Amino acid sequence: MTLTGPKATASERRSSDGRRVPPGPPLWAGPGLFKKLAKDRLALMEQAATYGDAAKLSIGPKTLYFFNHPDHAKHVLADNSGNYHKGVGLVQARRAIGDGLLTSEGELWRKQRRMIQPVFQNKRISQQAGVIAKEAADLVERLRAKGAEGPVDVVQEMTWLSLGVLGRTLLDADLGEFASIGQDFEAVQDQAMFELVTLSKVPMWVPLPKQIRFRRARNDLQRIVDHLEAERLKSGELGDDVVSRLIASTREEADPRVGRLRMRDELVTLLLAGHETTASTLSWTFHLLDGHPEVRERLHAEAVEVLGDRLPVYEDLHRLKYTAMVVEEVMRLYPPVWMLPREAQGDDEVGGYHVPAGADVLISPYTLHRHPAFWDRPEVFDPERFDPDRPGGRPRYAYIPFGAGPRFCVGNHLGMMEATFVIAMVARDLRLAKVPGYKVVPEPMLSLRVRGGLPMTVHPVRDAGGAGA
Repeated sequence: MTLTGPKATASERRSSDGRRVPPGPPLWAGPGLFKKLAKDRLALMEQAATYGDAAKLSIGPKTLYFFNHPDHAKHVLADNSGNYHKGVGLVQARRAIGDGLLTSEGELWRKQRRMIQPVFQNKRISQQAGVIAKEAADLVERLRAKGAEGPVDVVQEMTWLSLGVLGRTLLDADLGEFASIGQDFEAVQDQAMFELVTLSKVPMWVPLPKQIRFRRARNDLQRIVDHLEAERLKSGELGDDVVSRLIASTREEADPRVGRLRMRDELVTLLLAGHETTASTLSWTFHLLDGHPEVRERLHAEAVEVLGDRLPVYEDLHRLKYTAMVVEEVMRLYPPVWMLPREAQGDDEVGGYHVPAGADVLISPYTLHRHPAFWDRPEVFDPERFDPDRPGGRPRYAYIPFGAGPRFCVGNHLGMMEATFVIAMVARDLRLAKVPGYKVVPEPMLSLRVRGGLPMTVHPVRDAGGAGA
């Protein structure tokens, strides 16, 4: 399959066999590019975008083909997705997080997707609305109580909230009893990024502090998974939650050890990817609201009008229209999945450029969501651009916060409901303000999160009984 690219020009690069080659920095720029890969991955994506909608980056033993047009994203992620497996970064991350849904391929991935898909069906997710609303209400009260004592770390609070929601909605379990789980996931993420930068060339047994922490975290996560499995089996019956489905699925493995590892890999992947993406989106939301009081006030007014003093219910999702617009705009500026790496299995042509078999291909929602050809004032936070009553006009694949194609995020509906309910309830009752002088810096890990946390002060705008402050 081929995409039509721009017409050839006399000055463009061509391979020895006459095929068009994307522009990009010279080979001697490789060390500088590697430094950005290790220390400032967003800057690397931004630099690639300066070459246009396609770029070729040579970084040590790797050559990366960067594509930054909606048509390119559609081709790689959807139209010709069968030719593209998970690529650089996720391939290396497999050594850290195993063969879960995020990193697996082929028949294993299809089996995993079929197993987990029913848990995310709209009917089941709609029945979890009350659980999410209760977790959001508990968050508001925690913020209110902790805020009376000083600044709170919003990233940490959103992380525990998201883990609580995932535990109760998908696992039918309380993850709050596992105090170490947050630190475990930090160690796993650090190792995954280390694998990316080193291209998995450092043996896992090398006693680096990072790798020692990772090995301890992996053992602890195995302990947690074993506990969840034992508790479910002790209950005497399996339900429709993820733990039950994994128990039933892994019983099919001939080797019990393989089944045990599969359960760990799949649960760890689900929890890590699921809680990180939503926690990141919520953290970026409160950061942006602090700098845009007019948006915050409109959110507050909508929440008061729609919810009054009660908890949200599933039917409120379509009534919280402006809140959803805010969530979508936050994910445009800070997409939780900031990079979608792929590896070409066979020769292809994208945007008129030859992509050889084995090439590492990058689609970056972070740069695609800022493409000036498709977004007016792309650096400006403006929820109005997602007003459903406004005429469209931009290509479908100019906005892909949940990915695209067959590997479109299975948890998108759950994530949107959680984000919408939490933002509405916090905006209704509280105002969060950044600590003066604190610099907010993006950190592109497995998700695009706030580096080092987000300390904010908490100011009630309504008392606990619902009256305005």
